[in-house]
Amino acid sequence: MQSFRPEPVNNYLIISLALLLLVTASGTLATYAYDDSGNFPARLCTGVCTGIAALGLIGFIVASFLGLTPLAILLTIIILAAPIALLNNASRRLVIQRDVMNAWRRVRDCILHPSRIPFGYAIFYTVVAIILWRAFQRAMIDQPEGIYTGILNNFGDLPFHISVITSFAYGNNFLPEDPTFAGVRFTYPFLTDFVSAIFLRCGADLRQSMFIENFVLALAFVGVLHRWALELLSDRLAAVLTPVLVFLNGGFGWILLWPALQNYNNRAEFVKSLPVSFTIIPETTWRWGNAVSALLIPQRGFLLGLPLAVIVFTQWWLATRDAEQSRQGETEKGRQGDAAGEKETGTGRRGDAAKTRRKDKFRKATTGHKESNLRVPPSPRLRISRSPRLQVSPIRHMVAAGVIAGLLPLVHAHSFVAVMAVGAGIALLQGRWREWITFALVASAIALPQMWWSTHHSAVDATRFFDWQYGWDRGKDNIVWFWLKNAGLFIPLTVAAVLWRGKHPLVSRRLLLYLAPFSLCFIVPNVLKMAPWIWDNIKILFYWWVASAPLVAILLARLWRKGPALKFLALVLFACITLAGALDVAAIVLRSNQYQVFDSNGVGFAQLVKEKTEPRSLIIHAPVHNHPVFLTGRRSLMGYPGHIWTHGLDYTQRESEIRRIYAGGSDAPLLLQKYGVQYAVVGPHERDLMTVNERFFSRFQVIGEVGGYRLYKITQP
Repeated sequence: MQSFRPEPVNNYLIISLALLLLVTASGTLATYAYDDSGNFPARLCTGVCTGIAALGLIGFIVASFLGLTPLAILLTIIILAAPIALLNNASRRLVIQRDVMNAWRRVRDCILHPSRIPFGYAIFYTVVAIILWRAFQRAMIDQPEGIYTGILNNFGDLPFHISVITSFAYGNNFLPEDPTFAGVRFTYPFLTDFVSAIFLRCGADLRQSMFIENFVLALAFVGVLHRWALELLSDRLAAVLTPVLVFLNGGFGWILLWPALQNYNNRAEFVKSLPVSFTIIPETTWRWGNAVSALLIPQRGFLLGLPLAVIVFTQWWLATRDAEQSRQGETEKGRQGDAAGEKETGTGRRGDAAKTRRKDKFRKATTGHKESNLRVPPSPRLRISRSPRLQVSPIRHMVAAGVIAGLLPLVHAHSFVAVMAVGAGIALLQGRWREWITFALVASAIALPQMWWSTHHSAVDATRFFDWQYGWDRGKDNIVWFWLKNAGLFIPLTVAAVLWRGKHPLVSRRLLLYLAPFSLCFIVPNVLKMAPWIWDNIKILFYWWVASAPLVAILLARLWRKGPALKFLALVLFACITLAGALDVAAIVLRSNQYQVFDSNGVGFAQLVKEKTEPRSLIIHAPVHNHPVFLTGRRSLMGYPGHIWTHGLDYTQRESEIRRIYAGGSDAPLLLQKYGVQYAVVGPHERDLMTVNERFFSRFQVIGEVGGYRLYKITQP
């Protein structure tokens, strides 16, 4: 049996890669309209994320009318080329040209003169890229024996995301129905999977369509975190530590390493057989899953939602910083005006002399005269960039933040909730209403139509999402002990960073007011259930960790510079915070374990279904998470109950009726007619999970059979 290769429009990965480069260029070019301080690598990282998000949203809108066809993709590309209009502005065009040329010269110099390579950054990003490449390569493994995953946490999520991707690419799922619960509006944020469907239609295979998107987004997330921390802290070491603390999050789970070591005589063998996780363990209260193994790989929407949110946070900081500088400039201007007024009250020659001196100073300042000592303050509403020479007002920063935040509802709804809640908190503390109202209006204008569309005529029961629950997923643990073992020393170190005083406090008042509202992302999920499955509160909780990471990073950086003893302490603290997460990531990268999701017979049967059925066909099958039907893009009467429940849907009646159909009960024909079922599958999953009345199904035509899977065509009376 050959390994499964979905049916792309063109079997050329290069087309998908070219599309990825195009949307990255579009997003990068757009940054010159709103970001005045980013260097070129930071702009690239931002452009990857915003470009992919725009590709998803615009592509989905176009495909809703035309289907996911070559014409729809071409029209999407044309729309995404709109940032080219920025080149009409001569000064902006000059800045872009200088940035690109400087980046090219830097790369060329590093190649010709290796001694000029910034080895610290080069080593950091090389190691990060290798680890992320290896980790996301193992998210889906395509072999002749079937389709596997190398990450246990991805065993349930992978087939769900495949079902979403194939429903768009092969099933013409417009307007979208839930691919695991036919006939119901799809309310799960799906844009990340829709982008993979576009890559699939452009020529990538199923595995490639997910990998290229996952890898570039994960690497870009490191870049935008690095840039955000550098803007906040102005400390290079702390800025590098911040993404490390985010990606290697964990608690005291590393203490479980020592008992596990006792079972192995050979340490090298132990490294290759690391336990699956030291951060999240089923049937225990170890619940703070590592970002890579529990969030970014299994939850693809989070992989795009997180960097988009961090880009928004960065624009907030730049806008409020520029507004602060503007106010300082206005204050300074007022003081100078008062002083000038006092001089103007002079009479006769004294007043004239004062006027003459001011005119001379102004003339020297504007002509660049070396003797000038007059410091002309910058425009109160504009900021001159470090890199190079763009002028962006605080309002424009907020407009950009609003546009990017507005992309979030169909990318990752929890991220949108977190961004808007934190933004409201910062607005209340800062009181800069003009900027924040602008942000809210722009974000709402883009987000509200998406929210209305996704919830209109929805079958979701909203009451399943919200309830009071104290202490998140602590079980019977005391809440203090629960968070101490799950977060380790991270919380105490965050508090220590805030309380550090002396000549040079670690956290300025402005930074504290900016980061304080992120505490809502910790407090609210600890008292309120925000999803049917309480563990999903981590989608909000993680934003508290992301915002606290720069504080812990600056504390560790300060200790590192304080002498040998404190340098050693910084190393110990860093190890305590990151070791559990590092072990989880090491288990993904170093272990060779694979978990089969679809066997070769299931893969072959999926190919048969695609060849013999229409794209919008409705198929009944066993309600399991890894049924081969999910490889086909066809509509599923019901998939895995666990997925459906987490979406807030009531599946109990349909599940009962599916069992009655397979049992061949007296009402089975009426139930098939009720749902409009067109095809039925009888295979290993159905026989294992339910009672199957083979005699009942023998009345229907057999369309095909592969390895124990049989496809029947249901004829309605």
